[in-house]
Amino acid sequence: MTKKLILGLIGAIFCGQVAKAQPVLPSFADLVEKLQPSVVNISTTRLPEDMEQMDDKLGIISPNPEIQHYFTPHNPEYVSLGSGFIIDENGYIVTNNHVIDKAQEITVTLADERQFKAEIIGIDEKTDLALIKINNVDTLQSAQLGNSDNVRVGDWILAIGNPFGLGGSVTAGIVSAKSRDIDAGSYDNFIQTDASINQGSSGGPMFNLQGEVIGINSAIYSTSGGSMGIGFAAPINLAKFVISELKTKGKVERGWIGIKIKTTSDGIVVTSVTDASPAQKAGIEAGDIISKLNNQPVANPKLFSRQIAESKPNSEIVIEIYRNNQNLIKTLQIEIMPSLKEIPIYSPSNEQIQVSNLTPEIIEQYNLESNTQGIIITKVPTNSDAAQKGLKIGDIISAIDNNKILSVEDFNIHVSEAKRANNRPLLLLINNNNKPHFAVVKL
Repeated sequence: MTKKLILGLIGAIFCGQVAKAQPVLPSFADLVEKLQPSVVNISTTRLPEDMEQMDDKLGIISPNPEIQHYFTPHNPEYVSLGSGFIIDENGYIVTNNHVIDKAQEITVTLADERQFKAEIIGIDEKTDLALIKINNVDTLQSAQLGNSDNVRVGDWILAIGNPFGLGGSVTAGIVSAKSRDIDAGSYDNFIQTDASINQGSSGGPMFNLQGEVIGINSAIYSTSGGSMGIGFAAPINLAKFVISELKTKGKVERGWIGIKIKTTSDGIVVTSVTDASPAQKAGIEAGDIISKLNNQPVANPKLFSRQIAESKPNSEIVIEIYRNNQNLIKTLQIEIMPSLKEIPIYSPSNEQIQVSNLTPEIIEQYNLESNTQGIIITKVPTNSDAAQKGLKIGDIISAIDNNKILSVEDFNIHVSEAKRANNRPLLLLINNNNKPHFAVVKL
């Protein structure tokens, strides 16, 4: 056997082994056939808020009523399209709030083309979720809800929806990332996917390969208005609480303790405490660092906010905080989150805090270390925003908006700039007893 023939045989064997080693991509056909009956198309008839808005859409604005009437449709209704999925055999359907927002009439089309009018059970603007219902419908197939906490980056997913009115469209992709914050609301925790999601897909389900809903397709990132391979779904574990509240109460009642928080290098820092709130009653102060909730470590502010929101009113929680080199335990009683109108409005005094350079006399007076850098607070008006945020006499301001502050002159420059920008708040780095923390304050 020649050397050339031997090499050819070895090459053929090697290529065959490589071919056998290549993975076979899955077929989703059986799974899609099983899941499609639980997905619905949603169309809504809406009326513009006023005719001027409709004129803007047409690009025709005329002071002459006859001309304007000619270019204005006699029936200014328009149709919005979206998606949803059935969650039980009684006809309850989950979708996005923006799909049915301001709808005059909602029509649900099932996978078998049957159409039904739907009623709104409840909406939740904070998570952009809505629950609607169709009545007196036989043989409905509901979707099974999964556990979005178990989703891993790289997992296969299926998205079924109604993009551009093309009902029953299926796309596949993977989970590209988890816990995405896209500034959509207080509880952002989106699942990112590269599966194609377009206009009309909103409210549709994201399935795992076990056929469970693990997300609700809600948004896309796009510079063109179409899919660019970056879509976002609200995790189903967040939606479960909202769905349950809407189904039983028609609205979402969230737990509330009355604090605002910010993430810093130290952890989750309390930036303000609402008057007469559970947090204030328990003795929590601005500047406290939250380390544990119900004896569990706290690191993610979105998760912390969600855990508080999902706590039952009148129940008790235990928060561990770090303050002045001490760990403190605070027990709070959860209250129902008030509306913005019900939260007391804080009116800060026009009187400003007073600061001083760190002279040798000041360092000695306040028993500071000789190498301390920054400026010292010498007066905090009782009704000032600084007092509300927990600033005290003797605190050291070492940075403003991440810029080092070495003198009162530096301080005044930043305060003047903030005043020129409509008195915008400043991010202060405060050193209290050698424990730095941040505070967002209007000065």
